[in-house]
Amino acid sequence: MRRVRYESRGGPLFTEEAPVPEPGPGELLVRAEAIGVTLPVVRKVTEAAEPVPLGGEIAGEVTAVGEGVTRFGTGDRVTGLCFGHGYADFALLHEAMASPVPADAGAVTAVALVRSGLVALGALEAARPEPGEAALVTAAASGVGHLAVQLARTRGAGRVVGAVSDPAKADFVRGIGADHVVTYGDDTWGAPVDYALDAVGGELLTRALAALAPEGRLVAYSSGGGTVQAYDLLAGAKSVIGFQMARVARGKPEVYEQWREELWRLFAAGAVRPVVHGEFALQDAAKAHGEIEARANLGKVVLIP
Repeated sequence: MRRVRYESRGGPLFTEEAPVPEPGPGELLVRAEAIGVTLPVVRKVTEAAEPVPLGGEIAGEVTAVGEGVTRFGTGDRVTGLCFGHGYADFALLHEAMASPVPADAGAVTAVALVRSGLVALGALEAARPEPGEAALVTAAASGVGHLAVQLARTRGAGRVVGAVSDPAKADFVRGIGADHVVTYGDDTWGAPVDYALDAVGGELLTRALAALAPEGRLVAYSSGGGTVQAYDLLAGAKSVIGFQMARVARGKPEVYEQWREELWRLFAAGAVRPVVHGEFALQDAAKAHGEIEARANLGKVVLIP
């Protein structure tokens, strides 16, 4: 099979031949039909001290199962998060991280909707939204962000503000449901919001916190880090909440499944529409990473083996 990897910090990415892996206890062997490209994986290539397997979201058909697997069998179509080598023709997916794909949904849709949607929905849940509240979503045109904008609407947000890196993305973000769009460099982000979902981190964390109304909540789910001043929290009785999807998947599988089912219900009802920015061949993984590094993507970037 083909597999994409790299040998030094920053790449380059290259394709090599590798043996098809054998599923271990609790694992599924999946023939990949679509692979989602995420910012955390792109950052691992550019920032990790040592090369790591290119994992991530995959969707495809189960071709073999390991000992102890009870929920899936060969021929089933699944999607989920692969922690090993996911940029490949075949990948191993732990049963706990796998979700079934409905018969009428394609692999690309599954990759664009489920994992990114779970992160967006989880961050939204952490914000404890109330109907009528105003929401801010940073990286609003990203694979996760564009779903967060739509999900905020489904939870009754009275006003949704999308923050983006480039004003050229404004029409896209308005088209998926944002009332207002601001860019990171704008002098003001408009009227204060009740909660913010931040996927960028770094210096933008301070701006997102400043955009909150008194008693507002900031949910930080970015791998970009960042710091806030305690006084900024005290002065406005604001709060910062950290969210990590892996903790929910491992520690609260029933919640993970509930959210997954909600995403498919909203998709079937037309309330959430995942957008695919582009589909790239597996051997063009470097080009796919380049789209995200350049912050050029409007929606999800997907690899097709």
